[in-house]
Amino acid sequence: MENSPSNNGWQRSGDHDHGDQPPLLEKKQVTISLRQWLDDTKRVADKIECSHIFMQIVKIVSLAHSKGFVAHNVRPSCFVMSSLNHVSFIESPSCSDSSGSENSCQEYGVTNSQTSSFVSRKVHERVISESSVRQEPEHEQKQIKHVFPMKQILQMETEWYTSPEEAAGGESCCASDVYRLGVLLFELYYPCSSPEEKTAAMSTFRYRVFPPQLHFMWPQQAFLSMRLLHPDPTCRPTIDEVLQSEFLNEIKENLDEREAVIELEEKIAEQEMLLEFLLLLQQRKQEAAKYLHRNVSFLSSDLQEVSKLQASIRRKENSSSGNGASFSSNVHQNDELDSSGSRKRIKTPKENQESSRLMKNFKHLESAYFSTRHKAIKPVGRQLPRNRANHSEWISPFLEGLSKYMSFSKLKVKADLKQGDILNSSNLVCSLSFDREGEFFATAGVNKKIKVFEYDSILNENQDIHFPLVEILAGSKLSSLCWNPYIKSQIASSNFEGVVQLWDVTQNQVSVTMREHERRVWSVDFAADPKLLASGSDDASVKLWNINQGASVSTIRTRANVCCVQFLSDSSNYLAFGSADHKVYYYDLRNTSIPLCTFVGHEKTVSYIKFIDSTTLVSSSTDNTLKLWDLSGTTSQVLGPLQSFTGHVNLKNFVGLSVSEGYIATGSETNEVFIYHKAFPMPALSYKFNTIDPISGNEVDDNEQFISSVCWRSQSSTLVAANSTGNIKVLEME
Repeated sequence: MENSPSNNGWQRSGDHDHGDQPPLLEKKQVTISLRQWLDDTKRVADKIECSHIFMQIVKIVSLAHSKGFVAHNVRPSCFVMSSLNHVSFIESPSCSDSSGSENSCQEYGVTNSQTSSFVSRKVHERVISESSVRQEPEHEQKQIKHVFPMKQILQMETEWYTSPEEAAGGESCCASDVYRLGVLLFELYYPCSSPEEKTAAMSTFRYRVFPPQLHFMWPQQAFLSMRLLHPDPTCRPTIDEVLQSEFLNEIKENLDEREAVIELEEKIAEQEMLLEFLLLLQQRKQEAAKYLHRNVSFLSSDLQEVSKLQASIRRKENSSSGNGASFSSNVHQNDELDSSGSRKRIKTPKENQESSRLMKNFKHLESAYFSTRHKAIKPVGRQLPRNRANHSEWISPFLEGLSKYMSFSKLKVKADLKQGDILNSSNLVCSLSFDREGEFFATAGVNKKIKVFEYDSILNENQDIHFPLVEILAGSKLSSLCWNPYIKSQIASSNFEGVVQLWDVTQNQVSVTMREHERRVWSVDFAADPKLLASGSDDASVKLWNINQGASVSTIRTRANVCCVQFLSDSSNYLAFGSADHKVYYYDLRNTSIPLCTFVGHEKTVSYIKFIDSTTLVSSSTDNTLKLWDLSGTTSQVLGPLQSFTGHVNLKNFVGLSVSEGYIATGSETNEVFIYHKAFPMPALSYKFNTIDPISGNEVDDNEQFISSVCWRSQSSTLVAANSTGNIKVLEME
């Protein structure tokens, strides 16, 4: 968030649904690379299991040959196995032998009734076996990589599964696939307990020299493997002869039975997955229906309650008028008869406009209504009559918010201050402040001047350029100012050099200078006690000053730059400040050792904070949001926001923040002023500053301009706003 004092920029760098729903469980069949399965040092060869795997791959190769293709990639790294030992062929860059192999694999990658386990898949970056290794816990992963480094294994596998004719530079043929089946058969029935044993065994099998234990334990398999590994392609059996081999025929019935069991288990698993999906879908829809029914019940109850209130109000108004007929007559002036003869209410233009705004923001208002309505429901344990939550507890604040949100339709310019300060390269206004009665407002910024304007005079003057009533040269760029709420002639300011000063505007001079901060001071604020002043600085501290002494009386140290300070308006004991660490801290100054509460929720620097009332605080951040916080019952805890306000743009600059009677004003980096009401997260009003080209006099878009400060006039709907070029406008909500 660093900004050098020479920088003229005003910039610092530095959350209703149905509730939690159970996630739909996604069942994925666990697969493992055939290469990884073969290299498992704890694997024991099982006749039925190995024969089943071998049979499936033989069928895949047979299907390719029947279509006139050479399979090429008959290697373990090009196959994956399911938990039910179903083998599927995959394609991966690490498995390609030649440019033609990829196309041939794609051509015969089709499932038929006899090869139901054959699924053609494409893996773009790595073989599945390598992915499987990476999913292991870290300590196990290192061990596996050490035992069987996949890159080396794949390189060796290519050598092992290359037929003699291919190694001699000849073309690959169907007999080459048969040779690869011989290598695979050897690996299936001869598990190795170490990589050294694997390397030794695979270095001799090419010469058809097998370990003696293989001949002893699996004589049929060893004999067939030797036939398949014959160096002369013409002497190797065909793929059909492999399918009719003796040991496969002996266990064919067992293999068929195994296939049937696996197929049945897969169907059961599919049905279970479908059943689970339907049950979860039913559960979600039932919860949604329950939620919807509850909302409709709320609406019905509230409609009845509001209708009763409305009827009661009309009866009171009717009786107070003293003339029921007159009241009825007035009510019916805007009525007409519809086709059935019933009276139909005709909306006035203003009512039509309000209705249009309601529809435009309907989704947001709906969300706010149900959010408020649900909060009104008492916890279980204190049962209330059905749908009879205390309506006054929620209708009143919601109605008040809705009424205030809809009360105004636009921001109108009452005065436009074009300051003729042509001697300064930048007129960026960093701070605006009204005195307590709203008679005067002061401005301060990078032009090193404090200017005081008389509000009524500004409104009454019909001039292009407005001159201040008082102008004080401060000698340094000013970051903030604040009017003393009890001493009308006194203004406090902070500057880029870390100095806090008090000014007597009637004498046009400084009265107190305080130099204890070590770096730039961003913000100052007076307490209810007019002698107490707070300041926040880039030196990661908040200082409390006794202005009569001209020295600090207390210091709060923090871990990051302090960007804004604010006293609770009716107390001198409570102070909040925003920080570059994205947090808002709330202190009871009678114990400054620990914050009363820390508010966490912003993602970037907190630039401004303002108390809306004694229990509510709003903060502004360069994370593009304003956030509302609840101060009630805070006791040394970390709390999240009640609500986030979005609509304006604020990503790098400080754009101002001001509050008045529930309305929140802020600037935007789109050179617009936005007005929110605390009850709703979307803007109620906005106004864009016009940028006039000084040469042509036409309006232009200037992406560099932004609103830099805003300030409400007390007890009014009037707002003063300034932008980065020093243009100041007096705006009023209408």
